[in-house]
Amino acid sequence: MSVFEGFTAEETAKVKAAGTKVRIPEGWSPIWESTPADKAYIVLSGEVSVRHQGREIARLGEGEIIGEAAILNHSLRTASIVAATPLELLHFTSDKLEQLVAEVPAFKKALEDTAATRAAAAAQAGQAEQSDEGSA
Repeated sequence: MSVFEGFTAEETAKVKAAGTKVRIPEGWSPIWESTPADKAYIVLSGEVSVRHQGREIARLGEGEIIGEAAILNHSLRTASIVAATPLELLHFTSDKLEQLVAEVPAFKKALEDTAATRAAAAAQAGQAEQSDEGSA
């Protein structure tokens, strides 16, 4: 789901103007698990693999934000991001992301909704793993 869904044209423009476009080749990792949170990205094109302890746990694509949770939670990264395809990303520093959260209510809501959706998916995946372990 696109982080920009439900935004006004003005809100979308403000968020996009705050970031810097970057290109990343397939196979590169812009975010590493267990490292400090200093940046986040919105995927403009391409697909990323989200990996926890080396295992792929999700695939994310165009319009989705990555790296925001650790910034907002003031925590270390819980996953690595690897470019599954060549990527065009919108890069945000942690300061810029926090500024946008404060200034653009729709952006703050989008991040909260994204966090809730991903937490629910992680919980469901954890329950499925426990079921698999119990039946082994």
